[in-house]
Amino acid sequence: MANLFPDDAEGDWTEAQAEEESSEEGPFGRSWRFDFTTGDFVMTPTRKVAAADETAAWVMWCQKAILTPRYRHLIYSRNHGEEFDNLIGKGYSRAIIESEIQRIVTETLTVDPRTATVDGFAFAWSGDGCHFSCRIQNVREETETIEGRVET
Repeated sequence: MANLFPDDAEGDWTEAQAEEESSEEGPFGRSWRFDFTTGDFVMTPTRKVAAADETAAWVMWCQKAILTPRYRHLIYSRNHGEEFDNLIGKGYSRAIIESEIQRIVTETLTVDPRTATVDGFAFAWSGDGCHFSCRIQNVREETETIEGRVET
């Protein structure tokens, strides 16, 4: 059995060992799966919250970031969330709104160091709103497509 109280420095827990263990998860970390359609966490058959792999956790972070209005919730930093409210009711043309959506989404998602690029925007207008989708790529060169909507 290992000595719980070692006398020599070799057995001491160091900050370097703590950093090494925490970096084993990498920059992506872990999370729980969330269903944005139902607005609730995904549950396993045993009624535990399902875990998400690193890439799924990053994609969920991106989706959540473009669904969260910036400055509205104290729990989030001032860098988290979107600013689509600035587009509502201003009478801008569709071209300007699409350009601003691209800018806002790109700025919102590239705050996270895991996000490498945001591109491939597609827009569909219906009624008084604009649906959009874009391709996101992380630093591991994994790509996904996310969607959002802006009411104008």
